[in-house]
Amino acid sequence: MTETSVSPVRLAPGDPAPEFTLPDADGNPVSLASFRGRRVIVYCYPAALTPGCTTQAVDFTAAAGDLAEAGLDIIGVSPDAPDKLRTFREKEGLHITLVSDPDKAVLVAYGAYGPKKLYGKEVVGVIRSTFIVDAEGLVEKAAYNVKATGHVAKLMRDLNIA
Repeated sequence: MTETSVSPVRLAPGDPAPEFTLPDADGNPVSLASFRGRRVIVYCYPAALTPGCTTQAVDFTAAAGDLAEAGLDIIGVSPDAPDKLRTFREKEGLHITLVSDPDKAVLVAYGAYGPKKLYGKEVVGVIRSTFIVDAEGLVEKAAYNVKATGHVAKLMRDLNIA
């Protein structure tokens, strides 16, 4: 496995959030820069239509109204192709923005791709991570190796929402 040399960066509060423009589930470009003036949750997940990722996306969709009211938008990033993201959105009734990063450049820039433990083995893949990007484009909070189940509820508590 040649990708094991990937050594992920770790973003910290105050760091500039890596800019990106990626296609959404409908193939339309979504740019982080277009969210300036609002806070954005950028969350990175391994694969659409898998149990953990579905739980997390459904939880973000359920919380989207409260998060929007608090001035937070949501962007989910995965290496899945737009057509798979569209199927995921439609099958699960998701109301959040999902974007495709097939070459994993954005995932790497966020430190969300690299070595991780999976069932006790070290593998290279997407590291489930969540970032709060402030209205000026700086990282407000970075959380790596988050759990799919209960993560959105914890994030809401940490942000004092609902």
